[in-house]
Amino acid sequence: MKFRLIHAEKDHHEVSLLARVLGVSRQGYYAWAARLRRGPSARARRDAELTEKIQRHHQASDEIYGAPRIHADLRELDGERVGRKRVARLMRAAGLAGVSRRGGCRTTITDRRAASASDLVRRQFASAEPNRIWTADITYVPTWQGFVYLAVVLDVFSRRIVGWAMAEHMRTELVTDALAMAIHQRRPEAGVIHHSDKGSQYTSVAFGQRCEQAGVLPSTAGPGPASTMRSPRASSPRWNAS
Repeated sequence: MKFRLIHAEKDHHEVSLLARVLGVSRQGYYAWAARLRRGPSARARRDAELTEKIQRHHQASDEIYGAPRIHADLRELDGERVGRKRVARLMRAAGLAGVSRRGGCRTTITDRRAASASDLVRRQFASAEPNRIWTADITYVPTWQGFVYLAVVLDVFSRRIVGWAMAEHMRTELVTDALAMAIHQRRPEAGVIHHSDKGSQYTSVAFGQRCEQAGVLPSTAGPGPASTMRSPRASSPRWNAS
């Protein structure tokens, strides 16, 4: 700003006087003026060109895409060979940002007042036949409208999903609905073990009553992981839908 003021007033006052009043060096002004005459550097011109394309792709995405997606569009649609860090820098400079769908989400919230069932599995996740040990868990699926929660029941013998339920909440009925599907599909004999973590849904009175009615033995994890279940987003040939 000071160099611009000197540049505007240099026809009316000496540059040395203006520089002294404004507290800058005369050499600094001349260096700035030389750069001004040369115009933007090749890198600055390239940044301006990329910024224009970045703004176009950002607007085309309804201002949703962040640097990784914009970088992919530049490479795939425009054939641009540019680093992702440079794209991120130019987006910050232009005041552009993406919308993140993924935030932190806890699915295991313990109710310290509730009495949890004993650990009947003791981390021995193996069964010689079906419908002897079921493991259960809750995960979440991010969507544009928010999180959708998924409760799953899995048979340890075949690693096959035998029951599931999905809802926009994590209340107890989410896990009781998944258990009800497993019971309806498998119709197990009394005594099948249902093993889960100590989340409040699995230690609630309502869930315990549902297990008792069906002859299911609730089991909650001791120290260590609650089960060997994998996320449904994981690519595993052993994760089979029934």
